Amino acid sequence: MFDGIGFSELLLIGILGLVVLGPERLPIAVRTVSGWIRAMKRMANSVKDELEQELKLEELQADLKKAEQKGLGNLSPELKDSLDQLKEAAQAVNRPYEIDSSPFSKNPPKFHDDSETGSISVTPAPTADSEKDKKSE
Repeated sequence: MFDGIGFSELLLIGILGLVVLGPERLPIAVRTVSGWIRAMKRMANSVKDELEQELKLEELQADLKKAEQKGLGNLSPELKDSLDQLKEAAQAVNRPYEIDSSPFSKNPPKFHDDSETGSISVTPAPTADSEKDKKSE
């Protein structure tokens, strides 16, 4: 952390801090400064991680372009792995946007609160067959 600063410089900074701030405020100042340093390190690490992810994504895209140019038949194992990783990443991105095909997706059940008796009843959602029966009547 203190690559360019030796022990004598740290000792001098500590003595100056003790003289300027006093023994009561020096520990608080040291905690504050160390908190700032920790926050800057976290920010630098998060930026570094994001850049690494972006570089990996660009590398995968370049591999995919190479695969398209070569033709998908005779790929090297590295390109096949990259292509599989890219497909998995695309599926992972699209998963949250898939349409829910559960029976309650269009017609959710309705809850009725009978506050006098303190009970709650549930009316099931109408199915497609029951809607057809209502229309035919």
